Amino acid sequence: MKWILLIPISYLIGCFSSAYLLGKIAQDIDIRNYGSGNAGTTNAMRVMGRKLGILTFIFDVLKGIIAVYIGRLLLGDIGGMVGGFFAVIGHNWPIFIGFRGGKGVATSLGVLMVMNLPSTILAVVFGMVVAIISRYVSLGSMSFLSSYAIIYALITQDFNKGIFVLALALAALTIFRHKSNIQRIVAGNENKLGRW
Repeated sequence: MKWILLIPISYLIGCFSSAYLLGKIAQDIDIRNYGSGNAGTTNAMRVMGRKLGILTFIFDVLKGIIAVYIGRLLLGDIGGMVGGFFAVIGHNWPIFIGFRGGKGVATSLGVLMVMNLPSTILAVVFGMVVAIISRYVSLGSMSFLSSYAIIYALITQDFNKGIFVLALALAALTIFRHKSNIQRIVAGNENKLGRW
């Protein structure tokens, strides 16, 4: 019964699309019709400005954190992992706005922060370095999530296979969601930092 509750609750938490709602409330726009067409932090900042972009980021991170804690409350550690994963699914494919959501980076960040904060900090730093050097935010985002599992395995004494598998799953999701960015990077026409 708890599993039946956890998965839809976590998914619906993820479906709260902060970029879409802030766009509608603050500027009367559908964020998905502007910029990259993505309902996430980077596009929100590009289209709506820094303040609304930061608010989008905070709300999206909180979705991941809340879903993990609800999952843990219902079903312990494994419940937290499942809850976090389905919150990211909800963020990426929200039912209320036609399954056109974001790319899950900020919500994944919230999930992974709860799982292991030191690994998250190191992975974020790595992703930021990649983004600064390459000037591609998308590449930095993928590097952050792709590096987390490796960093977690290397630095964590109390290794948890479930967290490792979750990190790999979230990395796979974000790479899949960034497939158009990867194509643009290869073609040399991806937006770079400083060109917004």
